Amino acid sequence: MESGKNFLVGVYEDEEVLLKAVKQVQEGGVNIYEVFTPFPVHHLDHALGYRRSRLPVAAFLFGLLGAGLALLMQYYMLGIDWPMNIGGKNFVPLPTFIPVTFELTVLLAALGMVSVFLVISDLKPYGKPKIFDRRSTDDKLVVAVDLAENALMEKDIKTILLNSGAVEVNKKQFD
Repeated sequence: MESGKNFLVGVYEDEEVLLKAVKQVQEGGVNIYEVFTPFPVHHLDHALGYRRSRLPVAAFLFGLLGAGLALLMQYYMLGIDWPMNIGGKNFVPLPTFIPVTFELTVLLAALGMVSVFLVISDLKPYGKPKIFDRRSTDDKLVVAVDLAENALMEKDIKTILLNSGAVEVNKKQFD
């Protein structure tokens, strides 16, 4: 028995054919692992059934954390730790806190979004990416099907991919 994960890779040449093929393949009872394209294909995310990203929620929460930390830091420094009477004004002048608060909000929101994106996407510096077909970065559109995740036989999946417009279907194995 072979070790590792086995995939069937359907290669397409046209984005319109790919969009129709995704629908046909799914209607044929095949679960698609992923679709790789060298350029954005409009409505492909809807065809694959992807939900809207929750990355904006993470950005908002990290921004809120940044604003809170900035206000807390400035309040502690100017109001408690080292209070200074400048021109008879308050020890905690909130309007002067706005620039620092804004900058820390943007900084933590950006760093938080990048961190969450890297974790969600499983992008780590020591990882080895799965490359299903090198031409997917140049001019071909690739549909990858995990054979272990499908109840259909390999030859049936290959037939469905070819009938949906794939110019070729290859088998790929990863350890």
